[in-house]
Amino acid sequence: MTRVIKAEPLTAEAFKPFGDVIETDANAVQKAINYGNTTRFHDLAGIDTAKNGGRAGVSIFRSTPLALPVTIKLMEYHPLSSQAFIPLSARPYLVVVAPAGVFDAPAIRVFVASGDQGVNYRAGTWHHFSLALEAVSDFLVIDRIADEDDTVNCVEHALTEHEQLTITL
Repeated sequence: MTRVIKAEPLTAEAFKPFGDVIETDANAVQKAINYGNTTRFHDLAGIDTAKNGGRAGVSIFRSTPLALPVTIKLMEYHPLSSQAFIPLSARPYLVVVAPAGVFDAPAIRVFVASGDQGVNYRAGTWHHFSLALEAVSDFLVIDRIADEDDTVNCVEHALTEHEQLTITL
């Protein structure tokens, strides 16, 4: 039987075991720059891409929403780097994560991110691919670019029938 899990609001505290929430909230370090015309929300995520000669790359991912309710059948992680997703379409989306290490299906957490919150998955954190809600949505993605085959830094796990879960909002 597929487990059903209710998505919870994305907060920095709840997401801390998996990475960083990228947002302009009151807890962010703020610096006035450009002669006071700009506020810099400083150092919001620990981008980690340099292992084995990698470098930071900036891409845009265009995600098509899956029909609700969403059944999670696959998780992945990146052993050599973090991966940051910043929404460009101002729409909410789902964030599905599990702790780094041996995959633990009961430890999966599901968050609803607002259209002004990004996430940065730490290296090794299990996560599902981008799950747009409402409409096709673009995400600015900062992750590792390297000469090796992409499969070197992307490990996938197909969930067994007993590991799968269905998300409700």
